[in-house]
Amino acid sequence: MSANEENVSRILSVLSHSLRREILSNLSEKGECSFTDLMNALNVDTGKLSFHIRNLAGFIEQTPTGKYKLSKVGENAIRLIRDLEAWAVEAEVARKTSVLPLATFKKRVFAFLIDFGIIFAVFTALPNTFAILTEGGTFRFDINIVILSLFILWIYSTLLEGFAGQSLGKRIIGLTVVRVDGKRLFYDVAAVRNFGKVFLLPFDLLIGFRLKDERFIRYFDKFAGTTVVDLRL
Repeated sequence: MSANEENVSRILSVLSHSLRREILSNLSEKGECSFTDLMNALNVDTGKLSFHIRNLAGFIEQTPTGKYKLSKVGENAIRLIRDLEAWAVEAEVARKTSVLPLATFKKRVFAFLIDFGIIFAVFTALPNTFAILTEGGTFRFDINIVILSLFILWIYSTLLEGFAGQSLGKRIIGLTVVRVDGKRLFYDVAAVRNFGKVFLLPFDLLIGFRLKDERFIRYFDKFAGTTVVDLRL
């Protein structure tokens, strides 16, 4: 059974006014409200509130004590409003990130290799080289050193990106990490996005590619709500 287009238009028209949505939200949160309660909560005069309550006929109903509460239609309208608010946030995020000069996969790989090379050199290659030159012997592969190096890489990436949005590798290549919602990048978010890169990279990339979203090459970028932009474009 197809929807009555006139009724759909009426519902959208009623919900298009912000004050009516606020009335419904107040009733959803408090259960029941008197006319005075609504007037004080919304800071509107009697005439204005009366007008919008009349427009909400069918969405709200009165109790035997004269208070207002949501009808079944009003409860459904609240769910619709919440969905619309979530969609509005997603649309705004998509609009903002669509104009960002997103970094290519190739440049992100180069930046990662630079960072990995720095940590590997400092905590694995240089100590072994020093031991060989001073004590003799051969290069030894120590799994404990590798695990420690990965942990240090995670801490290193988290601290630098949380502080300035850039590790040394990203700074050299000209990249920076940003949050897709436009808010400031903090250490907790940087820690989440880098955990996948350091400890779960194959899984991180595989799921990221399957998302088919240019903003999120890695899954943990989507999970953290971050992306990498190219400052040189």
